[in-house]
Amino acid sequence: MLAPGTAVRVRDDWPETRGPCHIRTPWYLRGHRGTVVRHLGDYPNPEDLAFSLPAATLALYHVRFPLAAIWPDAVGTDDLVVELYETWLEVAP
Repeated sequence: MLAPGTAVRVRDDWPETRGPCHIRTPWYLRGHRGTVVRHLGDYPNPEDLAFSLPAATLALYHVRFPLAAIWPDAVGTDDLVVELYETWLEVAP
């Protein structure tokens, strides 16, 4: 389990180019770095459930991203907080 404050990177993966899939991870976050805010619990993987496949239980996290890191034209110091499953997160170096 990832602890609050852990620096992470969203995997830069595009499974939709390999065939039908269900993805809960916004495309605009792929490849970006954020910080784990909190663990929300463990849930069956919705990317498998969407196709009635057996679903592994995965950790779900709130991850914070500086808005300006995602959209360089953003003004101010606001953050974007998104729910992301552990399979999409890599611990950032």
